[in-house]
Amino acid sequence: MILHSEQPNFERLADWLKESRYTMVLTGAGMSTESGVPDFRSKNGWWQNIDPRTVAAVAALQENYPLFHEFYSRRIKGLEQVKPHQGHYVLSDWQRRGLIQTLATQNVDGLHQHAGSLDVFELHGSIHSVRCHDCEAPAEKTDFLQGIPCRYCSGPLRPDVVLFGEMLPEDVWNAALAAVSRAELLLVIGTSLQVYPVNQLPALTLGRVAILNAEPTEMDSLFDLAIHGQAGNLLQAIDQVLSM
Repeated sequence: MILHSEQPNFERLADWLKESRYTMVLTGAGMSTESGVPDFRSKNGWWQNIDPRTVAAVAALQENYPLFHEFYSRRIKGLEQVKPHQGHYVLSDWQRRGLIQTLATQNVDGLHQHAGSLDVFELHGSIHSVRCHDCEAPAEKTDFLQGIPCRYCSGPLRPDVVLFGEMLPEDVWNAALAAVSRAELLLVIGTSLQVYPVNQLPALTLGRVAILNAEPTEMDSLFDLAIHGQAGNLLQAIDQVLSM
């Protein structure tokens, strides 16, 4: 439910969006949970029942591939029926209208692209893309799901996501740094900003910074504006203000 008391904040953020000549949006897990994608750190998230170091790390891929394969196969199959929610479409429309210039995400599910967003900076990679861990050759997702090794070197296949112990893709990270340095407005949506180095981005802009998140975060005091609620509802409310 959107509280009427938030209306001044919606209007303030709408004005900032109109005034900004370069707006960057950064989304996290809270953007996807409303579509039914499990997150990792909440009380119902993946990590409450699974130690991430046992399944989502390079060591797991190398030392216990069957467990690694089972975990990521479940995640891939679990996304087959997931669809973007209205908030994804709002961001896609804002991009089309020139209200936002850069969209970066910590999510690997591809929901922004499914909603029509273009040139999304996938900071943690994409679970829909597969490659060989050994020779880096691209591979088919169906090969990974069927447990088929790399057709070139017989190495283990993996989703092209950032695992624990790995660096973010250098080209994508550098593009995000360039964008945040240009931003007159950085809008952070659905993330508690606990994951390094992405949580450093808000401190790297000279522009205004705003956050939309279901719950307060430890970094709220660093933002010019913090609004709490479900991402999809908040984005629709702000979009309504923009249309007035």
